Amino acid sequence: MYDVVVIGGAGVDSTAYVPALPLPYADTYHVPPVVDRIGNTGSGVALGCAALGLRTRFADLIGDDPHGRLIREHLAANGVDFAWARSAAGTRRSLLLVGPDGRRTSLYDGRGVAGERLPRELYLQPTRHVHVSITDFARHVYADFSGVPISTDLHDWDGVSDHHKDFAYGSDLVFMSAAKLEDPRATMRHIRRHGRAGTVVCTDGARGCLVLAGDDDVQAFPAAPLPAPVADSNGAGDAFVSGFLYGMLRGEPVDTCARLGAIAGAHACVSEGTHENPITEDTLLARAATA
Repeated sequence: MYDVVVIGGAGVDSTAYVPALPLPYADTYHVPPVVDRIGNTGSGVALGCAALGLRTRFADLIGDDPHGRLIREHLAANGVDFAWARSAAGTRRSLLLVGPDGRRTSLYDGRGVAGERLPRELYLQPTRHVHVSITDFARHVYADFSGVPISTDLHDWDGVSDHHKDFAYGSDLVFMSAAKLEDPRATMRHIRRHGRAGTVVCTDGARGCLVLAGDDDVQAFPAAPLPAPVADSNGAGDAFVSGFLYGMLRGEPVDTCARLGAIAGAHACVSEGTHENPITEDTLLARAATA
């Protein structure tokens, strides 16, 4: 029995640390070494959950290529049971431009193949919880799970795009970012009315997060203080999700889950790379005890 099965969302990030964002046009910029690291949202949630002591399985389509090998080796070294099938398009890539203040711009190469499917035996495992990334093939796994709670992260959904709606309306727990939403509270209530979510969480960076749970109105929770100077905001949202899921699977109330998510997200902001140094259970609980 797994605690969490994560479906979809592995990739490799090529990170360049640039002098400013947005980057003014110039023919050439001299930057520190560009580094290839494991990235993308599913990797972050899986690695974050595993670092918190949750029994974690991760299933995805990736390339049988050097970037796919980087993913497999990193996950194996960090305690994630990774099951994969070959994608004809190769491994997903992102080019990340990170400014001096840690903010980033992501150029995402999703490399999807229309109609591609993940073999059911890779993800259909006994588990307490399923987290589904918003890759196209992953929308088809919902019908395979009965009685198992499912979460998803809509990331910077604008509240309109059709691509996200299957995930938004089909999940029991929905995470998203306020980045493109004119009225986050209205979008959260819309998801509750039109889907099956019992809880909707909207993160908003340094402003903290909003949570709509049960019969309560939308509640606001603060961000956690950074434990060190900000280095790189990549992966903060995925870390928040893993911290929140950790609290939920321990049976904690929603305010505690939000605080644990915020602490995990703040930790991600002080480490270079997207998922290089996820917070451990001991560190998370120690910081929560003094928050």
